[in-house]
Amino acid sequence: MHLKKYKTIALLSLIIASIPFCQHAVAQVSFEQPDNYQWLEDVSGNRSMAWVNAENQRTAKLLEADSRYPDLAAKALKLLESPDRIAAPEFHGDSVYNLWQDDHHVHGILRRTTVAGYLATNPQWRTVVDYDSLSKRDNEKWVGNGLRCLYPGNSLCLVSLSSGGEDAETLREFDLRTRKFVRNGFALSRSKQDVVWVDRDTLLVTRDWGSGAMTQSGYPFIMKLWKRGQSLDEAREVYRGKESDVDTIAKTLDDSHGHHAILLIRDVDYFKCEVALLSTDGPQIIALPGKIDIGDLLNNQMIVTLNEDWKPQGSKTVYPQGSVVALDLDAIKRDPIHLKPTIVFPASPQEFVQSATVTKNHLLLTTLDHVQGRAYVCARDAGNTWTYRRLPVPDNLSVSVVSASNSSDKFFLSLTGFITPSTLMLGDAGTGRLKIAKTLPPQFDASDLVVEQMEAVSSDKTKIPYFMVHRKDIRYDGSNPTLLYAYGGFQSSQTPGYNGKIGKLWIEHGGVYVVANIRGGGEFGPSWHDAGLKTNRQLIFDDFAAVGKDLVTRKITSPRRLGIYGRSNGGLLMGVEFTQHPEMWNAVVIQVPVLDLLRFEQIAAGASWVGEYGSVSNPNERKFLASISPYNQLDSSTHYPEPLILTTTTDDRVGPAHARKFAARLEEFHKPFLYQESVEGGHGPGADLGQQAKTWATMYTYLSRKLMD
Repeated sequence: MHLKKYKTIALLSLIIASIPFCQHAVAQVSFEQPDNYQWLEDVSGNRSMAWVNAENQRTAKLLEADSRYPDLAAKALKLLESPDRIAAPEFHGDSVYNLWQDDHHVHGILRRTTVAGYLATNPQWRTVVDYDSLSKRDNEKWVGNGLRCLYPGNSLCLVSLSSGGEDAETLREFDLRTRKFVRNGFALSRSKQDVVWVDRDTLLVTRDWGSGAMTQSGYPFIMKLWKRGQSLDEAREVYRGKESDVDTIAKTLDDSHGHHAILLIRDVDYFKCEVALLSTDGPQIIALPGKIDIGDLLNNQMIVTLNEDWKPQGSKTVYPQGSVVALDLDAIKRDPIHLKPTIVFPASPQEFVQSATVTKNHLLLTTLDHVQGRAYVCARDAGNTWTYRRLPVPDNLSVSVVSASNSSDKFFLSLTGFITPSTLMLGDAGTGRLKIAKTLPPQFDASDLVVEQMEAVSSDKTKIPYFMVHRKDIRYDGSNPTLLYAYGGFQSSQTPGYNGKIGKLWIEHGGVYVVANIRGGGEFGPSWHDAGLKTNRQLIFDDFAAVGKDLVTRKITSPRRLGIYGRSNGGLLMGVEFTQHPEMWNAVVIQVPVLDLLRFEQIAAGASWVGEYGSVSNPNERKFLASISPYNQLDSSTHYPEPLILTTTTDDRVGPAHARKFAARLEEFHKPFLYQESVEGGHGPGADLGQQAKTWATMYTYLSRKLMD
């Protein structure tokens, strides 16, 4: 918001404090506006790209001319290219792999070393795949997208290549032992696809086989068995989902004792699935609940995390959502309907499992206990009872398992906090011991910073926690430039994490940083997410507005100094807050967003999110979607703050059309906005580190101009 006179801020703050959240600050548009900008959905069309190039030039001319931009860009690039970054480790057999980008490897290299070599001060890496050389040879801008390996311990794998960072991929067979592509090996051309190994000469492939082979969400649903030496046309269909599904995938289960199974999974919507076991008699449906996460196999036990309460057929026991259970694989094969789970970790009102990972002999769990990170090692005794012990990790840090070995009990655990540089621990699940493997050097000055966890009260009186990072000598007079971030969807938890870009480009310059744990996330288990599903989504938006209001009420900041930021689903959140409460913020960063809720099902992979947002095919849901859709709620008579809208041309998940159409309607209404669309980067800030540095410099230049000047 552009306030011509700062002395009006105090009065405006009092006005905002008096607005009840059940009434939006801006009246909702009660009719559906004509959609005049569908032509911008033509991603690479000449007319679309001419519009994009013009807006890119206009925004770059303004922001890159700002005296702060060169310094912010240089600092961002230095952080991104720093040789002191922790090289994220990935176990494969007894080796540690890492995908690395820097100024010498723009597209990246896949490299490996031993565990001992990784722990060394200066690891001696051996290059496995050089994506820059491969890009030059193929005249493509390949981005490394990981390996699909024949498991366990075999050297054959499929190298995944993404053009410009998009979700679609090209797959080529590779031998890790020789570090060469296999001559006349398996090769799959560009597609959104899922591929797993059955044996060294057989793949299960789900991809775009041609007309009628993709779901409404844009993902494949027909699975075929492809033998070495066959043409793709000769592959034999073994399973198919439905066109209305999100997708169909396969999952191989292997443990260190030779137990093996292949699961076929229909994702009916984003959260619900149907699971079948591939047997010699064909697919056998397993009577699992729909909302689950299937983990790996440990000592013939299939690990399952429950995202809904479950009462198995023929059982009197109800297993609560948020818990982890184990199922004997042999018992599933004998009777896939009458399942007999064993509880591994029970959920509590405050503590919920976030991840489950296996080593050779143990199960690793990470949880959130009132948004505090915890980690446990679990094991099964001779009486089929699971026991667990907590690992010695400090409070007030986020905890995550980076990688675990199936050939030993070694694993890497990451510890990070807002002002605590990330530490990578090497753990032994057998002994429960942790030792420091790598520590990130400080990337910004945190000597005078503190982190507080506070609470706001939402429209239905629910308490919404949020973290705030600020200087110790903060003045409570409403003058602090503050950036408020949240996501609010898909059960994604937002926890403390060390971010050098935020610290160096924002906090060091005097900014306050806030992360809101609003509903829609998984911070308090599946029910915290479910509370904001579909037509209940206004609660999520009210939670965020409540945190913004609380920051003003506490005089931490004021509307003149308050900016908000979100990406992807968080970009939708930003769009709604922009249209519902334009008077509350002076800066709004909307990155790779979902903004047109009346056509999201027709754009990119949008149909896959019906489980989260609802569908326009349902009259009640359509009415609600129209009432919150940022693109459709823009009003020519409303005074909005000038937003910064960021997207990429190659985003084939959300698609750039949402950002484009929103900006075009602002342009039609003669409302100010800034817009940057990177040519590459997929659903991210850029395909290479230079592009990413430009994105972050653009964002923080904009925020500095709006909130610090």
